[in-house]
Amino acid sequence: MIQVQYYATGRRKTATARVYLRPGEGKMLVNRRAVETYFHADTLKRTAREPLSFLEMHDKFDVLVNVQGGGEAGQAGAIRHGLARALVVFDASLKPRLKSAGFLTRDSRVKERKKYGQKGARARFQFSKR
Repeated sequence: MIQVQYYATGRRKTATARVYLRPGEGKMLVNRRAVETYFHADTLKRTAREPLSFLEMHDKFDVLVNVQGGGEAGQAGAIRHGLARALVVFDASLKPRLKSAGFLTRDSRVKERKKYGQKGARARFQFSKR
């Protein structure tokens, strides 16, 4: 039996999510665990599912995700990005709606590096004129 599957990669901060969409009844597994047990905060669970609920397709696909790196918020954002991209692979006509909602934009904000001779990335040692 050949199973249809749609794949895309999503990223946010240092997290990378490999998202697989399969026709199904709406189950979502993150690293082989249900999304309800993987994420602790309700907002993160909602963020991970956002593209499907936006398109009202939450009961049409089973979603399998392998995510690594980053923290919980970064991983949820990476899943959201990968899920939106996988939906575009499934049906290219969804791209304008997902793009206008901001799901296809990769959030490129990452932690700025600490500079040598300074206290932090932006923080400086206090300046004294005298």
